[in-house]
Amino acid sequence: MDIGQELCVRTGSKALLGGTISRLGDHYLLNLNAFACNAGDNLAQEQGEAKSREDVLKTLSRISSSLRGKLGESLPSVQKFNVPMEATTSSLEALRNFSMGMKVWYQEGDAPSIPFFKQAIQLDPDFPMAYAMLSTIYGNLLQPSVQLEYATKAYQLRDRVTEREKMRITEFYFRARGELDKEVETCELWIAEYPRDPGPHGTLGQLYHDTGQYDKALAEYQTLMRLAPNAVLSYSGLGVGYLFLNRLDEAKVVFDHALRRGLDSGNLHQQIYALAFLRGDAAQMGQQVAWDAGKPGIEDILLSMQSDTEAYFGRMTRARDYSRRALDSAVRSDSKEKAALWQVNAALREAELGNGGAARREVAKALALSPGRDVEVIAALALARAGDASRAEALCKEMEKTYPTNNLMKLYWLPSLKAAIDISNNKPSRALLGLEPTATYELGLADGYINYLYPAYLRGQAYLLTHNGTAAATEFQKLLDHQGIVQNFVTGSLAHLQMGRAYALLGDTARAKPAYQTFLNLWKDADPDVPILKQAKAEFAKL
Repeated sequence: MDIGQELCVRTGSKALLGGTISRLGDHYLLNLNAFACNAGDNLAQEQGEAKSREDVLKTLSRISSSLRGKLGESLPSVQKFNVPMEATTSSLEALRNFSMGMKVWYQEGDAPSIPFFKQAIQLDPDFPMAYAMLSTIYGNLLQPSVQLEYATKAYQLRDRVTEREKMRITEFYFRARGELDKEVETCELWIAEYPRDPGPHGTLGQLYHDTGQYDKALAEYQTLMRLAPNAVLSYSGLGVGYLFLNRLDEAKVVFDHALRRGLDSGNLHQQIYALAFLRGDAAQMGQQVAWDAGKPGIEDILLSMQSDTEAYFGRMTRARDYSRRALDSAVRSDSKEKAALWQVNAALREAELGNGGAARREVAKALALSPGRDVEVIAALALARAGDASRAEALCKEMEKTYPTNNLMKLYWLPSLKAAIDISNNKPSRALLGLEPTATYELGLADGYINYLYPAYLRGQAYLLTHNGTAAATEFQKLLDHQGIVQNFVTGSLAHLQMGRAYALLGDTARAKPAYQTFLNLWKDADPDVPILKQAKAEFAKL
């Protein structure tokens, strides 16, 4: 009571609610009390009796509505927001599992909370908020197909919940469908109706990350931190925002603060790994990979991140080994869509490095394993970069039909994919024209696993084909200026090589040589048989 009253005062609240449930034979006696935060006076009290365990939620719903009236809430307000608890779920055990899932999700992150929400659904197959939470969790775990499945189920059951929960479910549904404009509208209405609710601020923060509006995202996550200081999402969202803005010291402060508070999650360790990479701290990266070892649903992500790091430096034998381990780990945790994602991500790297045959083989395996949305996007990009324009084009046509409502698919991914196809077909001018719609969002995450400023990288490639070295250098410089976004993907190191090629086109040997040398220094321990490394050495020798 003393701790609750202190928190009540600190948060500027007016009343503290408390209650008890006592067993009387086969019956249950429920008490609800409201105390004034400052003085501790009893403001109102309600009592009710449940004839059985199954009636506990109904009785609690009834006496809580009565208590709200005693505390001065208007009758229209009570009626508006008075959806009975048993409408949300009729199972006390399902509600208990849901509550435990929420606690674990706030403190430990996504993967550890899944069993609780799934158990809630087993106990009550019509529990809409449990479906909604699984939707957002699987979205965070890079499984958009499963995300959409759970979001749709929750949306179909949305009339059973409170107005606040309905907004949350609606937002999850629009996110899974990629309807950003409707998602923003829902969040703005949510904030207007429930200004102290942290939920919509976290959502808007992610939306602004997706669309490259990082300053706006930072403001939303700072608000989220104020409203939900014990949620791991508050720290991971704010910290990764600082990473995207290249504000590494501030990111470290946020991550350190989270760890001191005991908020130890897989998502947080992924961001700490990214920070360590940007700071060149190989020991810290190794610690994060070791921390995640053996953790289902988490281990595979760090293994894939390490595979990207190895490829960044041209160590492809090691990169392929880490990718294989990531794939195996995902399959063991029954996450085939993620396993396919790691495989097709590796295929894209092979394509960028000139191993077209390997890229095409890995794409075929990934699509056979699980043809989810993100898998198809990266597969199409890898095929286009590997010179298989016809298969890439077929995938694009399929995605246009499958995802007609997805804003970022229409404005970012499909234009980028078609530009990659045009570059493969040696039509650079057409590629440049097709990339124009991506300019607004090219710095964003684009609601996908990969982004890495690919529109800028493709635009630079197109300019190289048109022999416009100045414009090409401008595009590749974007990747070097935004290392916090590109992070450890191989295009980050290849951007130095491409800068050298751009300057060489201009006849500017004084700037071309250092750019080539930077790339070759990064790749000093690279496998010697990588095609793009052989090309780079030959080009550098001619300078």
